Amino acid sequence: MDKTVNDYLLSVPVAFGVESLAAREIRLLGYRTEKVEDGRISFLGGDRAICRSNIWLRFAERVQIKLGDFTALNFNDLFEQTKELRWRDLLPPDASFPVTGHCLSSTLGSVPACQSIIKKAIVEAIKVAAPGNWLSESGAPYRVNFNIIRDRVTIYVDTSGDGLHKRGYRANAALAPIRETLAAALVGLSGWRPGMALWDPFCGSGTIAIEAAMMALNRAPGLERGFAAEAWDNGTPLKRLFDEERAQARAAYEEARGGLSAANSPVEIAGSDLSRQYVHTARQNAVNAGTSRLIRFFQMDAKHMSLQNNELSQSGVRFPDRGCVVSNPPYGERDDDLPAARETCREWAPTLAGFPAWNKCIISAFDDFERLIGATAGKRRKLRNGKIKCQAYMYYSADRAP
Repeated sequence: MDKTVNDYLLSVPVAFGVESLAAREIRLLGYRTEKVEDGRISFLGGDRAICRSNIWLRFAERVQIKLGDFTALNFNDLFEQTKELRWRDLLPPDASFPVTGHCLSSTLGSVPACQSIIKKAIVEAIKVAAPGNWLSESGAPYRVNFNIIRDRVTIYVDTSGDGLHKRGYRANAALAPIRETLAAALVGLSGWRPGMALWDPFCGSGTIAIEAAMMALNRAPGLERGFAAEAWDNGTPLKRLFDEERAQARAAYEEARGGLSAANSPVEIAGSDLSRQYVHTARQNAVNAGTSRLIRFFQMDAKHMSLQNNELSQSGVRFPDRGCVVSNPPYGERDDDLPAARETCREWAPTLAGFPAWNKCIISAFDDFERLIGATAGKRRKLRNGKIKCQAYMYYSADRAP
């Protein structure tokens, strides 16, 4: 029997600065957000919501079930309150349940000790349903994660497995690749919409252009990958529900792809890079993602390009009068060449100025990025590219703000 729609409180961790995009996406899937906070969004949903959100969410890092939260000042508190959570409703007697987590500014500061206590509490909660009160842990994995921050304990069970940024198309990544979820967020922040032109002049492995093309094709980001919860059976095998949701997602993609292939002038999405190898990698990734028909990748120095008569100089790529420049130019953190990265920004400034009617969304780790390119952003948003603190600098045309 299928679980009811409100059976779980689902909790979605997201990158800081992306919360509004992810919350809107959850609502578009048909779910009401219960809480939006820094780095996390919660909503109610059942088994089908687990499947649908894992397959469709572009900006989220994973989908977790929140089992509960409480205050614990000692190990007895931690044990007893963990034991009272609804483990028997979720974990079958043969479940495998590894426990991971972290502690911050709390009385209970030892992560290994907390892992052990939480594990013992779960064992006590579910062993009554196991034959002979013995847990084999030979079944499907239900990965348990805890956060203990200032003595407040929150416990989750992961449904995703690998992080949702792992779409499966990027078999080859260029140096210092941008995470897929962050690339999608930059596209969203730029004000770009399907049907508009987009150009990434520092495309690297092609992630930004590919994420935009996936949106244009209505291609679910999780369409071709697996998830931890597919092995679960909570009265209804979740594999069956995942298959149903995938079939609907694939039909939506095929319909959008057919409509675009029949159009007289499909949307132009382009990516360019100085490196021939990066361009080759980007093209292969686009093939893997099922978006190659919608993207033009080419080798070109971004500093020497201009838009003349709607054509990028020497590229053969034609654009409409308006579109979006979305990019992650180098900032020297990983290749240890900070001066060269800063000079690239300075030399790139005339190219950006040559797109006056286009929106621009540029992510950079340089605090003085606006000074480097000689233009003040209309909006800024603090983000992280991996562990690197960055900002997204957004430049909107007068009538093109999202």
